[in-house]
Amino acid sequence: MKQDGIGQRIVAAIRRRIEAGEDAPGAPMPSSRALAAEWGVSRTTVTAAYDQLVAEGYLEVRPGARPRVATGLGRGARGAPAAAPGSGARLSAFGKRLAALPPLPPAGMDGLAADFRYGELSARDFPRLAWRQAVTAAVLRSPPILRYGDPAGSPRLRAALQGYLWRARGLRCAASQIIVVNGSQQGIDLAARLLLDPGDAVVMEEPGYALARHAFAALGARVLPVTVDGEGLRTAGLPPARLAYVTPSHQYPLGAVLSAARRRELLAWAKGCGAQVIEDDYDSEYRYDIAPVPPLQAMDEEGRVLYLGTASKTLSPTLRLGWLVVPPGLVEPFTQARRLADRHAPALEQEALATLIEEGAYERHIRRARRLNAERRAALLAALARYLGDSVVVEGAEAGLHVVAWLLDVPAERAAALVATGRAAGIGLHPVTPLFAEGVPGRVGLVMGYAGLEVAAIERGVGVLAEVVRGVG
Repeated sequence: MKQDGIGQRIVAAIRRRIEAGEDAPGAPMPSSRALAAEWGVSRTTVTAAYDQLVAEGYLEVRPGARPRVATGLGRGARGAPAAAPGSGARLSAFGKRLAALPPLPPAGMDGLAADFRYGELSARDFPRLAWRQAVTAAVLRSPPILRYGDPAGSPRLRAALQGYLWRARGLRCAASQIIVVNGSQQGIDLAARLLLDPGDAVVMEEPGYALARHAFAALGARVLPVTVDGEGLRTAGLPPARLAYVTPSHQYPLGAVLSAARRRELLAWAKGCGAQVIEDDYDSEYRYDIAPVPPLQAMDEEGRVLYLGTASKTLSPTLRLGWLVVPPGLVEPFTQARRLADRHAPALEQEALATLIEEGAYERHIRRARRLNAERRAALLAALARYLGDSVVVEGAEAGLHVVAWLLDVPAERAAALVATGRAAGIGLHPVTPLFAEGVPGRVGLVMGYAGLEVAAIERGVGVLAEVVRGVG
């Protein structure tokens, strides 16, 4: 019999008691009259609830007797804590390495006056009308037969990206070299799986993108942190490795641009030790004072560089659209790996993005987003200078969608208190410390993203930050 709302609650309450061991196997249940009076319902409702629990195997019935808890149910020892589901499963070596990694950072919290989390974009910036029209056009173009798509990506989107990357980044490649991925993180994961074996060495910037470091470590690779300075990664004397992961156009998080001399040194190193280089060009669209810096891939003549781009910083991280440009010899293995991962990226979103690029709407949107984020950046820098003055040093403000703010008046041991006090005051603060693999700095730095905030919220948030710094410092 179908249960109504109150009947479902009675079933759930009895089921919880039995699973918690509060009603032991063989224990009689209350009479239908008594339970009906307790819940304020009819006996018919209680009888239907008992029938449901009998059908599920929680209760047993005998002729002329009240229902009883089925034998074999309940916890082995009353009051003993139940084991977490799956706690007895045997993890692979990959799973054990993954479980040993630092815990995931907390998700963004609503209700804050200003959350300076990097990677968030303002919903007001999203080109709603153009995107809706592009998605509608993709739906109307839907073929008569729905089938799985090309694992490397929609041919139409790959052709559109080929033109866009040449116009915007000066990157020369064939459309067949482009692999569409579900965001840059999948691109990093695929590259790691295809290019690394357990024990292989990976060169990474220090500090650097933590999720890339975790992807390499989970596969059993040895991550070799190499410090950065005002010219980016220190390329002199790099140790032998199978792979290097770099952000040459805008080092994450400190913001340096890898100099031309060091780019040549990095490519020579890769050739010398037979390594590949992942160039994560995660936010090159946002350079405010000069034209975007040409990518490392444009200097590569040996097929050593895998170029990684994303729409997460231009359109939205929720779309999960990115692209890898791989050397011709790696196209087939990357396509096969993409097929095994999840077949292909969502088809409608790929076709919609292709339409935006073909019609010029994507680049118009980027120009508008660059202008809006330049205003937010200016507001953040002005507010930091006004409220914190000489007690803050800002790094990496020339490009991108974040800065690093070093707070000179807050002792290093007070970083956790700063974050907690800020959250209690209504602002989200995110320390730079987790981005260091070793040699954590002896000062407090915050990665402050501003693309998800409006100017007024930035002003209020920095004002609150100044009060928190004074209290904590």
